[in-house]
Amino acid sequence: MPAVIDKPSQLFFAIAETLRGAGLALKVGSHQDFDGVLGQAWVLIALERNAPGVRSPEGRNAHVLTVSLQGVAAAGAGHSGLEAGDLVAALKGLVTDNRWGLPAAQCDLPMNIDGVPSTLVRGEQQYAAWTLSFNQTLYLGPPLLDDPTGIPKFARTWEVSNIDDPDQYQALEG
Repeated sequence: MPAVIDKPSQLFFAIAETLRGAGLALKVGSHQDFDGVLGQAWVLIALERNAPGVRSPEGRNAHVLTVSLQGVAAAGAGHSGLEAGDLVAALKGLVTDNRWGLPAAQCDLPMNIDGVPSTLVRGEQQYAAWTLSFNQTLYLGPPLLDDPTGIPKFARTWEVSNIDDPDQYQALEG
């Protein structure tokens, strides 16, 4: 992963990479990737919401992403809904306290983790599934406290017209 996270999609790819390497024998992708073949279980990743959050201590913009992992169990045993529930329980263990290999300064731990039964519908076919959803905050872009010369800067909200404008920050006196 790059040193600086600058796009929400980087969380999607980091989660996918982690799930593929978790040793659970999963197919991992987006809903568009799902081909309906259930020789092995699927986990479908979706970034469903991007809400504002509180800036990081370094001044980066916060993006509170709602992530859904939909577990679709492999066919065969006749209890695919229960198998999908077991899969989501295993995923919950991976999600808890996971930053997916992203830097801690730019990626908070997952919050509000919740699993619920669901159904995946593709055309005429329905698949028993479970969905694990959670919120994870990313702080995108470079820190605003440092300008390219490395001089720490600050701004008081009551003294500037736009707190998001780095040009209105001034150097700290040292």
